[in-house]
Amino acid sequence: MIKIIFIVLAVLIVALVVLFIFANKAQKKSLDQKEMMEGSAQTMSFYIIDKKRVKLKDAGFPKIVLEQTPKYLRGSKVPILKVKVGPKVMSLMADYDVYKSVLPKQEVKARVSGIYVLSAKRIRGPLPEKKLTKAEKKKLAKEQKAKEKEQKNKAKEKAKKNSK
Repeated sequence: MIKIIFIVLAVLIVALVVLFIFANKAQKKSLDQKEMMEGSAQTMSFYIIDKKRVKLKDAGFPKIVLEQTPKYLRGSKVPILKVKVGPKVMSLMADYDVYKSVLPKQEVKARVSGIYVLSAKRIRGPLPEKKLTKAEKKKLAKEQKAKEKEQKNKAKEKAKKNSK
């Protein structure tokens, strides 16, 4: 019984070491790719027509982009921005943080590497509204009720003073 437990522990330790090694290699590769993209990035201004998450094959990218993408990622949904750069309308893939921070019908100054938007800063257009969490909504509702209660109490006190 003890031998089996030791064998299982040994196998788990080996698996964890292998996963750790692969994770380090993947992280280094990711950092290298990010540095390469930052090095080739350029700043451009464009108008965002629409934004949505669609499958890579339905995004309207050139064939070469689809061919270079691994097969297991072709069906995954990616954040796409349909933008107007000068007279040209094109689709760009966005970083997820950028996708969340921009809205349609905004003029944006962005750092773009190929068809990938690395960062964006709003120039003109609607401001993004902050979404409240459930806890924040409850807190605001409680504060609102407390204010209303306080106002009612003040009104009652005024009525008592006026009636005297």
